[in-house]
Amino acid sequence: MIYSVCFRTFDVVRKLGPVAFAAAFGLGVAGCQTTQPMETTGSAAIAAAPRSDADWRRSADAWGERYHANPQDPEAAINYAQALRGNGQRSQAVAVLEQASIQHPKHMALLGAYGRALADVGNYKQALDVLNRAHQPDQPDWRILSVQGAVLDQMGRHEEAQRYYGTALRIVPDEPSVLSNLGLSYALSKDLVRAETTLRRAAAQSPVDPRVRQNLALVVGLQGRFPEAEGIARADLPSDEAASNVAYLRQMMAQQNGWKAGDPAKPAVKAQGS
Repeated sequence: MIYSVCFRTFDVVRKLGPVAFAAAFGLGVAGCQTTQPMETTGSAAIAAAPRSDADWRRSADAWGERYHANPQDPEAAINYAQALRGNGQRSQAVAVLEQASIQHPKHMALLGAYGRALADVGNYKQALDVLNRAHQPDQPDWRILSVQGAVLDQMGRHEEAQRYYGTALRIVPDEPSVLSNLGLSYALSKDLVRAETTLRRAAAQSPVDPRVRQNLALVVGLQGRFPEAEGIARADLPSDEAASNVAYLRQMMAQQNGWKAGDPAKPAVKAQGS
C-alpha cells in the first residue's frame, strides 16, 4: 500500500510549514518516481502491478481492450483503472470505476479501487463514503482501513486517521505500510518523536521498502538531525543525491525558521490548502 505513503509524504512537509513543502521533492519523491497504485483486495484476480512507464502503457492498452470489449467485467475495470492511474490518467480511472461500481454496487474489490481513485483526485469525502462500503464490519480489510486513514489525514482529521491505522495493525501487526502511514500521520500532527519511533519500527521489518526508509529520513531531517537523515537516505539513494536532498531540506527549514522569527525579507506566501 505504498501509494498512500507516497500520497502523504509531500503533505507532511506542506502542513509543517509553507516553505518546507518544497523539500518533499527531495526526500519524499524518491519513493514516488512512478505512480504505483495499491493492490486491490477482494475476489477479483488482479494483475501484477507494472513498474516502468512503458509497462503501464502496455497494461493500459491490454486491459483497455478487454474493458472496452466488456465494460461490465469488474476485473477488467479494476485493472484498466489501475493502469490509467499508473499513467497519470486519474480522472479517467475514476470514470471507469464509477461506471463499473454502478453495475456492481456490492463488489468489494471494485469499491476499494474506486475509493482509492477518488482519493487520488482529491474527492476525499466521496472517497470515504465509498471506502466505508468496501468491506463488511465483521470482515474488515486492513488495506482499506489504511487507505481510510490516509484520506482522513488529507482532511486534517489526524486522530481519527490514527484510530483506523490502529485497527489495521490489530489485524496485521507490524505491517510496514500501515506503520509508515501511521508515522507520517504523527508527523502531520507535529509529533515528530512518535513519528520517528513508528517509522523506525516500519523500517525494521523485512523486506524494507525504500520509500519507508525515505519517510524515516524525512522525519529525522525535520528534527534537525541532518547528518543522520543523510545516512538513512544513502541506503537507497546515491551519496550525492542523498546529500543534496538533505542540504535542500536544511535550507528550507532554515528559511522557514527565519520567517517565524520575523525576518523582514519574508515574501508573501500563502500556506497551501490541506
